[in-house]
Amino acid sequence: MRILLIEDEVKLRESLAFQLCQEGFETDACANGEEGLYYIRQGIYDLILLDRMLPGLDGAAVLSQLRREGFQTPVILITALGSLEDKIEGLDLGADDYLVKPFAFEELTARIRSVLRRPRRLTSSLQLSIGDLTYSPAEQLLKSASGQCTLSGREAALFEAFLRNPGQTLTRELLLAKVWGMDSEVEDGNLDNYIHFLRRRLKNTGSTVRLQTIRGVGYRLE
Repeated sequence: MRILLIEDEVKLRESLAFQLCQEGFETDACANGEEGLYYIRQGIYDLILLDRMLPGLDGAAVLSQLRREGFQTPVILITALGSLEDKIEGLDLGADDYLVKPFAFEELTARIRSVLRRPRRLTSSLQLSIGDLTYSPAEQLLKSASGQCTLSGREAALFEAFLRNPGQTLTRELLLAKVWGMDSEVEDGNLDNYIHFLRRRLKNTGSTVRLQTIRGVGYRLE
């Protein structure tokens, strides 16, 4: 489970990021709206914790923009603005919950669990396909006319990135961010290992789909 925390108050940001990691959530953190949108556009987060009063591009503008761009990632607004009008406006903009500062960390984690318990949108259960290959995200099942196999969690995350961008060259940097996180210290060779695993999976299914190496750039699913 990966969370993005967008909060400009340094002590609160560092404290929340640390506590969330202690609770088992992979957490990336940033301090302003522009950087937050950059992180969001990587499409790797299960939940966004968004401060409303950010410098420059504020939280309301960030929320409006990400919804306009089609991102349906759950968002909990965390803010000192606690009037009824503020809460209504935040929820109408597309927030899934609204938490007023100051708050207990236990309340935040309870709200995170509540939001994540809600039914996933239908798009998350749709099959993805390319050529003679279909993939079911819900089951992490890869299938062709000649065979099928189940992917591990990391393999699934990597393969979904390719399936959602068929025919496009995805850079190594983008793939590392999507699968391991923006600030992860994962070794570059791990990506090559998982590309090898996926190629072996494709071969085992008998599919004609191939992962091509674009030398010096990244990989492309064809």
